[in-house]
Amino acid sequence: MSVRFVRAAWARGLGPSCCRGASSFPVPPPDAQGVAELLRDATGAEEEAPSTATERRMPGQYSVLLFPGQGSQVVGMGRGLLSYPRVRELYAAAHRVLGYDLLELSLHGPQEDLDRTVHCQPAIFVASLAAVEKLHHLQPSVIENCVAAAGFSVGEFAALVFAGAMEFSEGLYAVKIRAEAMQEASDAVPSGMLSILGQPQSKFNLACLEARKHCKSLGIENPVCEVSNYLFPDCRVISGHLEALRFLRKNSSKYHFRRTRMLPVSGAFHTRLMEPAVEPLMQVLKAIDVKKPLVSVYSNVHGHRYMHPTHIQKLLAQQVVSPVKWEQTMHAIYKRKKGSEFPRTFEVGPGQQLGAILKSCNLQAWKSYSPVDVLQTLEHVDPDPEESPR
Repeated sequence: MSVRFVRAAWARGLGPSCCRGASSFPVPPPDAQGVAELLRDATGAEEEAPSTATERRMPGQYSVLLFPGQGSQVVGMGRGLLSYPRVRELYAAAHRVLGYDLLELSLHGPQEDLDRTVHCQPAIFVASLAAVEKLHHLQPSVIENCVAAAGFSVGEFAALVFAGAMEFSEGLYAVKIRAEAMQEASDAVPSGMLSILGQPQSKFNLACLEARKHCKSLGIENPVCEVSNYLFPDCRVISGHLEALRFLRKNSSKYHFRRTRMLPVSGAFHTRLMEPAVEPLMQVLKAIDVKKPLVSVYSNVHGHRYMHPTHIQKLLAQQVVSPVKWEQTMHAIYKRKKGSEFPRTFEVGPGQQLGAILKSCNLQAWKSYSPVDVLQTLEHVDPDPEESPR
């Protein structure tokens, strides 16, 4: 993989093409290098030295980017990014696609508006790609040496845009439709998500089964209660009807749960209660010219990397009603022989939740983890391309 290919893919994300002609989509900012020139540079570099750069790098010089999902949003996110190249252009483009001022909402809230699914998913998507801009400016070698990317739920769209699988405007429009459809599905049924910290003897499947039986006894037809997120060993998120989640909290000791907490979301994401959202999203994805990612991107649905563009369209729609297999994804990315060096990992976007999960999944990999701050503006920064993670 030529280092310039990744840069070319990221630059292409501001390209003007998009299948939805009714919307005003962004054009490259005036100071952006021409895409054709970037691609020519990339091709030339590949022809000159197809394998030399790869052979010289040690595993610790490679990088992995992780893109957060819904729940990581916070008022003020993006403040620490506005001084970096192209970030304001990203937010200006988002304004045209979404029809409202996402930057204003991200910076000033109010939090309850930012927390709404229709707003927070686009906000996290744009803030995450803006964080890539900051990382590219401060440590370009991280972007150049990136070998893998993964995103949690809506973060998967940002990962795919970064990897060149779709344009920025296309990805954002798909996220917009996804968020609106998921919000509508959430409003239709009183439902939610329950984070559960368990232990080896926890009985997650039995708990879900008995919670569904409890709902049926209350007259709820076709009750839903199932694992929606696999976070790290013995930690799950269970989603479904609110009555089912109340049952689980009340009987947590019976199933050997150590701690339970309701998540601040409006619906049972990644369950069949989201089925009404699948078709609108699929229609948008079918209209997008999805390309093969230029770095490995891992799917939430099965925890493995995408192998073909058609798989991306199918699995992104399926992801809405499927559990997020994040623990399995972490094992797939960081599996290596004992004693091998781990790549540097960067969480690009608001929060450090994915870093905390990585620590619980793989402590050695976490030791090479760094978050990219999206809140604070650092003045007089002296970027060091070879800076080691803290």
